[in-house]
Amino acid sequence: MSMVQTDYIVIGSGIAGLTTALSLGRTGHVMILTKAKQEESNSWRAQGGIAAAVGEDDSPILHQEDTLRTGVGLCNVESVNMLVQMGPNTIDKLSEWGTRFDRSDDGWSLGREGSHSVSRILHVTGDSTGAGITSSLLEKVHEQSNIQLHPHTVVQELIVRNGICHGVIMMDAERKQQVLTARKGVILATGGCGQVFRYTTNDLVTTGDGFALAHRAGAKLVDMEFIQFHPTALAVEQNPMFLISEAVRGEGAFLVNDLGEKFMKRYHDWEDLAPRDVVSRSIYTEMQQGRSIYLDATGIGDSFPERFPKIFRHCMKHGIDPRTDLIPVTPATHFIMGGIQTDLDGRTNIERLFACGEVACTGVHGANRLASNSLLEGAVFAQRVADSVSALPDLLMQEINFPEYVHDYTDPEQAKIWKNEIREIMWDHCGIVRNRERLETGLVHIRQLRDKIERGFFECRNMLITAQIILESALAREESRGGHYREDFPETKDKWAEKHHVI
Repeated sequence: MSMVQTDYIVIGSGIAGLTTALSLGRTGHVMILTKAKQEESNSWRAQGGIAAAVGEDDSPILHQEDTLRTGVGLCNVESVNMLVQMGPNTIDKLSEWGTRFDRSDDGWSLGREGSHSVSRILHVTGDSTGAGITSSLLEKVHEQSNIQLHPHTVVQELIVRNGICHGVIMMDAERKQQVLTARKGVILATGGCGQVFRYTTNDLVTTGDGFALAHRAGAKLVDMEFIQFHPTALAVEQNPMFLISEAVRGEGAFLVNDLGEKFMKRYHDWEDLAPRDVVSRSIYTEMQQGRSIYLDATGIGDSFPERFPKIFRHCMKHGIDPRTDLIPVTPATHFIMGGIQTDLDGRTNIERLFACGEVACTGVHGANRLASNSLLEGAVFAQRVADSVSALPDLLMQEINFPEYVHDYTDPEQAKIWKNEIREIMWDHCGIVRNRERLETGLVHIRQLRDKIERGFFECRNMLITAQIILESALAREESRGGHYREDFPETKDKWAEKHHVI
């Protein structure tokens, strides 16, 4: 196996990875590794927007209060304070790097989403915020001669010796294995794990690789039971499912069942703009009673195509005109609040290994993420990671014996079968509403499947590891809080308020 050395290794090409790379580019050579096309990420797919206290009627304190309330007592207050205080300057930086946020005559064009007390959601071209930000960042990355982006590159293992991360073993686009070492550090920005579940809005690449890589290397993972299910994916059989942004409800759309009832008033005082976990469980409850669920956006009328052009085009593609028709919706897996445990600078318990974005758990989201805080988190903590890792002295490379790793799978059809099995198990046994019996049964099925999946099926094994960790974490938390709901323990218990389950 050949060996290449660089200053920084960044794994992932979403907003967290790209912001990290651009922030590091002035201090050394950066190699970005991403396992598919450069634009394939959850960041690219993000519709609604990015939250920041930039409005005249807003403040970081108010943004903090909304974030803490939504996190149901499990947020790290220091992390949340960092997020909201750095938010406005981060928007300015993204703008400087080329993101063209929508504007009105009065300044920023700001939308409203669930659990936000004021309008603070910035967006790009209405409902293409993620694509707008990441495309600008990618363009900036390609302008930098000391940043190299390698698509279709699979990271198979992290190289950790004596508690220090030296680099990675990877397979490049030509399926050749290579050792890549870092003088400064390795940054995981691999995103989430929505593809571990049958129904998800997540990109096909989000198979939990970062969690599994970190776990095998000995990094701590925390709060992995907290999964956010987005209430309004378009109810059309596809993978990934198309998201009907929460911003549509922010513009006045509301949920109805097939009896025409505006049912959310039965479940929460904030009705259709209640926290996502509440809305998702409310829809689930209605569906369990045999109801079909729709989003009524007809009140937005003729302005819908201009405000939500991407959603409009996709609905029309399926024969649904949001100006006149009800939009069929269903909950789908969307985001994980837990992840690799880090400090405020993205450090893990492994020296020289950092993490940021959805794969990391800084404690910002607690038990439930406030809408549109994810893109902000990725960009804010990426800057802090860059400051921290760039300040490190160069790592003196030791003589390390690198084992030959099994090559990636050669049977994609078998891989697809195993992936679908994992996804079915997780949706059926660890979905929106959980209980001990289903969780324990899910663990049995996952452990049985573990014995079947061969070592060379890297993506399948990463999904399996991540799925098992989520199941074990969900089984351990005997209460309901935020994105984790146990019907056998339906109450939120004070004694669990300070408990974080660490794997």
